[in-house]
Amino acid sequence: MQYRPNARGRMLHLFGLLILGMVISGSANTGTQQGVEIGIEEHLGDYVPLDLQFVDEEGDTVVLGELMELPTVLNLVYYSCPGLCSPLLDGVVEVLDKLDLQPGQDYQVLTVSFNPRESAALAREKKRNYFAAFRQRPDYPPGAWRWLVGDSLNIARLTQAVGFRYQKSGEGYLHSAAVMVLGSDGKISRYLYGITFLPFDLKMAIIEASEGRVGPTISRLLQLCFNYDPEGRRYVFNFLRVAGVLILLFAFLFVVSISLKKKLGS
Repeated sequence: MQYRPNARGRMLHLFGLLILGMVISGSANTGTQQGVEIGIEEHLGDYVPLDLQFVDEEGDTVVLGELMELPTVLNLVYYSCPGLCSPLLDGVVEVLDKLDLQPGQDYQVLTVSFNPRESAALAREKKRNYFAAFRQRPDYPPGAWRWLVGDSLNIARLTQAVGFRYQKSGEGYLHSAAVMVLGSDGKISRYLYGITFLPFDLKMAIIEASEGRVGPTISRLLQLCFNYDPEGRRYVFNFLRVAGVLILLFAFLFVVSISLKKKLGS
């Protein structure tokens, strides 16, 4: 006998599809403002190209594969950024200062500018300024945190590999804030979002990367609730999206409860 859903069944199915659609739509559109894609498209388990070439803060040309001998905390910024990049780097310094792993032994950090016009001299200046912010680790090894610049081709290949989407705007860029944790083989293991990070979260991400494991991004759910505001250069609560999901959820639960009551009463 072929199953034919009744009216209540069809309504439940419809509400379920609507809620699923809202969630998927919210996830797909995270970081999108006025038709311009800005944000992160996660590529967990993929690999960054190890043949990419950059210039470090000392002006030396380096190959990414030769640098990545350890699990790597990658952050993409541009050094002249007036907005998110400085708070992001402040957050990186803060978490590295508290992290109970050994830099240069257990992990390393790579900061890469996605502005092809920036120079190694500017990278060196930024490194000096942020290293001065260490408090608990004033002797943080310089070789454990490299600051890179590059040309547009190598930058594009790296940002595309990790799913970092940004948009040119005047003299600057619109972009989001996140760090990526990679294995020594270039495998993308974890994304950590925002400008502040918990030492435990980063430690676990580094350990997972060292073992070749890929970790889920719990904060991905938060991106359904917040949008990046390019003008204000901050994340804002998306009330309409959250309210819409909650309304559909309550409607779905209401229909389910009514259906169950009628079924139990019959």
